[in-house]
Amino acid sequence: MSIPRLVFVTCIFSLGEIALAAKLVTYIFGDSLTDVGNNNFLQYSLAKSNFPWYGIDYSGGQATGRFTNGRTIGDIISSKLGIPSPPAYLSVPQNVDALLKGVNYASGGAGILNDTGLYFLQRLTFDDQIKSFKKTKVAITAKLGEDAANKHFNEATYFIGIGSNDYVNNFLQPFMADGQQYTHDEFIELLISTLDQQLKRLYQLGAQKMVFHGLGPLGCIPSQRVKSKRGQCLKQVNEWIQQFNSKVQKLIIKLNRGLPNAKLVFADTYPLVLDLIDNPSTYGFKVSNTSCCNVDTSIGGLCLPNSKLCKNRNEYVFWDAFHPSDAANAILAEKFFSSLFSSAPSAAPSPSP
Repeated sequence: MSIPRLVFVTCIFSLGEIALAAKLVTYIFGDSLTDVGNNNFLQYSLAKSNFPWYGIDYSGGQATGRFTNGRTIGDIISSKLGIPSPPAYLSVPQNVDALLKGVNYASGGAGILNDTGLYFLQRLTFDDQIKSFKKTKVAITAKLGEDAANKHFNEATYFIGIGSNDYVNNFLQPFMADGQQYTHDEFIELLISTLDQQLKRLYQLGAQKMVFHGLGPLGCIPSQRVKSKRGQCLKQVNEWIQQFNSKVQKLIIKLNRGLPNAKLVFADTYPLVLDLIDNPSTYGFKVSNTSCCNVDTSIGGLCLPNSKLCKNRNEYVFWDAFHPSDAANAILAEKFFSSLFSSAPSAAPSPSP
């Protein structure tokens, strides 16, 4: 069976170019798929994974704030790039030397919209993460001076994965206002217009090389499957996600056209994740329709200490009701990395002048 390639729109630079940089620096923005512990520093946040089972397959075997049993995709990609995984921003907010090496602003429950994940009480929304990045720039500029700081940020690479919670913890929740107030067409326009302004703000702060991760088939994650009569993927949700991805691709093209020196890449991981779910045995998995942790979706779908664990965690695509297992993250990161590394500027059509 052929493995679907990741699709990259306006692929102006590749990981090959990034890896050859003299001083590789990455800044990561996102949600629980890439959070490495920021939420542990938010006293009242209900979106935490700092209890047993999480981190069981991570170095040390203890919970680290990652929403999986081991590594995030970001951890694995960093390793392949030959750099340490950037630490949680809130663990080093005043450490300029650490900030210079790159940090991770991702926060479980975060979304493009500020109302997303509101019931988690505390989380760093994408707007919050951009504000934190602005503070990072101020601190680094004070140390290096404006010219050197601008060069630093222009040459860094920015990985962004955001939007899943805007569906799972907003539009798809019957008690959230957005699902009642907007049609999906209206909601997606709100998402894209908001994301447009957010990416422009990052660019204005010096971010030129950005990789935006598209959303996977959210209708197939365990928390959504339980809403169907037979535990099947929710077709309507997946259609909405593909519509979102398509509009983000068009947004990336528009931004590359309009912003001088902008090098934005859209990584469409949807086909690969769907193939991983539809054909788990191709990748060495046995179960892809439910999670390793026997979770109660009515209380959040996380793997709680009293949850029953599967016998072989490496056989499951999903760790809990929302998040991939360490083994699945390894597969996804490998394919993502390989596709970016092999992508040349000619691999995708460039926008016409």
